[in-house]
Amino acid sequence: MKLPSLLLALAVAAGSLRAAEVLEDWPQFLGPRGDNTSRETGLLDKFPKAGPPVFWQRDIGTGYSAPSVRGELLVLHHRVKDEEVVEAMHPATGKPAWRYAYPSRYQDPFGYNNGPRCSPQLTADRCYTYGAEGKLLCLELATGKLVWQRDTAKEFNVPEAFFGVGSTPILEGDKLIVMVGGQPNAGMVAFDAKTGKTLWQSVGKANWTGVTTLGWRTEQPYEWTGFEKLASYASPVAATVHGQRHIFCLMRQGLCSVNPTNGAVNFSRWFQSLANDSVNAMNPIVQNDTVLISAAYYRSGAVLLRVKPDGKGFDEVWRDPVRHPFDPADRDPATGKWKVPALELHWNTPVLLDGHLYAFSGRDEPDASFRCVEFKTGKVKWSRDERWQKSPPHGTQFPVYGRGSAILADGKLFVLGEAGLLGIFKPNSKQPEELARWQAPMLGYPTWAAPILSRKRLYLRSEDKLVCLHLAK
Repeated sequence: MKLPSLLLALAVAAGSLRAAEVLEDWPQFLGPRGDNTSRETGLLDKFPKAGPPVFWQRDIGTGYSAPSVRGELLVLHHRVKDEEVVEAMHPATGKPAWRYAYPSRYQDPFGYNNGPRCSPQLTADRCYTYGAEGKLLCLELATGKLVWQRDTAKEFNVPEAFFGVGSTPILEGDKLIVMVGGQPNAGMVAFDAKTGKTLWQSVGKANWTGVTTLGWRTEQPYEWTGFEKLASYASPVAATVHGQRHIFCLMRQGLCSVNPTNGAVNFSRWFQSLANDSVNAMNPIVQNDTVLISAAYYRSGAVLLRVKPDGKGFDEVWRDPVRHPFDPADRDPATGKWKVPALELHWNTPVLLDGHLYAFSGRDEPDASFRCVEFKTGKVKWSRDERWQKSPPHGTQFPVYGRGSAILADGKLFVLGEAGLLGIFKPNSKQPEELARWQAPMLGYPTWAAPILSRKRLYLRSEDKLVCLHLAK
């Protein structure tokens, strides 16, 4: 073959390979399928010595919400001074496209920052946001123009929450499903996605007007009856089980299954720590007819449920702790230490791959581990220590991941630790297999927003920085 022909053939082959690579949007919390996975290919196996190329970075307002990407727009929801700001920018450059702002007086009662916690939900022509005070907005995606808004805290009598509103809404057909936590009987609300009209409200105690149960010493004691359902920091998950659509909601008092058509409750399972000062924050993980939930407070642990064929109940597959969370049998008599549950998931949702969960477990920095757990049994296959000192100073960087989040893409786990340490792992149920790590110099503790991946660009957000990295090989 002559040289020009060979070069042409190589160029065509290279173009074909590039054409075969998969690129995706990241239009909602935890990705296109809401499970921390991306189908993108052609991503780095290791980092260059200086780290992955930085496309752009910029200072931003406060918040813990991850941005979302659809097409040629990235949308970030953040707090700038006394306003919550929904800001669209160009994903490749970070340059502003439009901005919508409204006043906010939210102050976190525990001293965390006052910005939004929920990620934008993007469709072909709409952007939905849910602010820290419960302001639910629908904007035109192309322009940022307001279409409709609802003040859920006022309209549905929502009791004070620990850290503001933090459950990202989801779309189910023409309905926007929102964990409002209203009282009475308005824990979950469905809104018409086009108009904002209330379609149904459900979940909770029909004659309860709500009380503040944050653990303050001045609070009056409250004894739960089993029917109350306040909002948590987990987002609803839509799934088809036994041919029926379910909305699974891990609320502050446990798991509910709701019929998305009319809001009817199929079943609920109480799942709350023994102490009021606790939250649930991981999204339920659904595989076939099973649903996993977990929490990190006061040995709540985890439980796997199997939905019955009629969709109206469940059987318990496994739970850990098996007995009462503080059963003496789970305590080492020699050291006085409690047995560590298989999973204690705080604010992250693990990745499920080939029957195994890859998860950061532990309530606080000194409890943190990265581990692999068999989904169907709860057996810990391996666990790697990622502990660090509790509540380090803001901006601190440390040589472990602490607690973190992960994305599964191109056969690899891209892991982000809570102080900006970025890692690449090969999924391996037998042992941890770390391929590379890099400390993002512009990030530090706390970097709690979930990472997002779109068009080979990885976006990382700390409390005051947003950075775009190039992950292409």
